[in-house]
Amino acid sequence: MKIHIPEQIALDDVARRLLDIIQTDFPLCPRPYAELGARLGIEEEEALARVRALRKKNVIRRLGANFQSSGLGFVSTLCAAKAPKDKLEEFIAVVNAEPGVTHNYLRDHDYNVWFTLISPSREEAQAVLDGIAGRTGIAVLNLPATKIYKIRVDFRMAE
Repeated sequence: MKIHIPEQIALDDVARRLLDIIQTDFPLCPRPYAELGARLGIEEEEALARVRALRKKNVIRRLGANFQSSGLGFVSTLCAAKAPKDKLEEFIAVVNAEPGVTHNYLRDHDYNVWFTLISPSREEAQAVLDGIAGRTGIAVLNLPATKIYKIRVDFRMAE
């Protein structure tokens, strides 16, 4: 789950505890909002309403599972490109349209667009990157991972 909290949004204790839970411990059961409600001391409907409100306010931008790609037989690669300002929006749109792109970042550097791509094979990843380059005219560096370092990042919300 990706969380973004603009300064103007005030969160009560229940909202903060809710965000703590759903970051890494979202209930995997037939009625997850009932389980969330039970943990928070609120009704199922309120738990669901709170999540919907936080999504509507863009406090929660994404709610979904994260998978370890290698455990599913996929490969990942870090990619970088030098996108000129006049082609930046078009390039980003082409990159973001690829289903295997998981992250996309702008950087203040010659290589100003960085993204990660997950694919079934190294060959398919290269084919995707070749396709992006072919559609945009912008070369993409393919920097495949040789060793994976996974760190768990939780943004603690409750005191």
